[in-house]
Amino acid sequence: MPERSVVHSTFTIERTYDRPPARVFAAWADPGLKSRWFGGGTDDAPIGLDMDFRVGGLETDRSEPGADPSSGYEARYHDIVPDERIAFTYDLSLGGSLVSVSLATVEFHPADGGTGTQLTYTEHGAFLDGLDDPELRKNGTGGMLDELGRWLERQAATA
Repeated sequence: MPERSVVHSTFTIERTYDRPPARVFAAWADPGLKSRWFGGGTDDAPIGLDMDFRVGGLETDRSEPGADPSSGYEARYHDIVPDERIAFTYDLSLGGSLVSVSLATVEFHPADGGTGTQLTYTEHGAFLDGLDDPELRKNGTGGMLDELGRWLERQAATA
């Protein structure tokens, strides 16, 4: 039987984007947009995101059946203030085992006189049984936010 443990960790990541808060918020709120930058999705190969963006709504992303290793992401929205804030909890599983449970907030603040956005992402996580690592999560989330920035830049270039 594996040794049971819980590691608690909190991290905050900030990014500034050259797009107004309403546009950056929409990239999180619209499943057609979010599927193109979140979780490895691209414009050419968006992920299969099942998303009900409302307070109490669920968001899920599961790996394809038979993928090695199988993974699962399931979130529930607890607070949504359009163009300002999203608060949600999420579970992450890998290979059929729950690896973490997290509470996250995404805050959108005007920057550069309102033409840009200062995004603040904060996560409080419980990492279970040594199956996930807080520093890897922070780095992965930072990479995801960098991908959001690249996606926003591509959208601005084609607008």
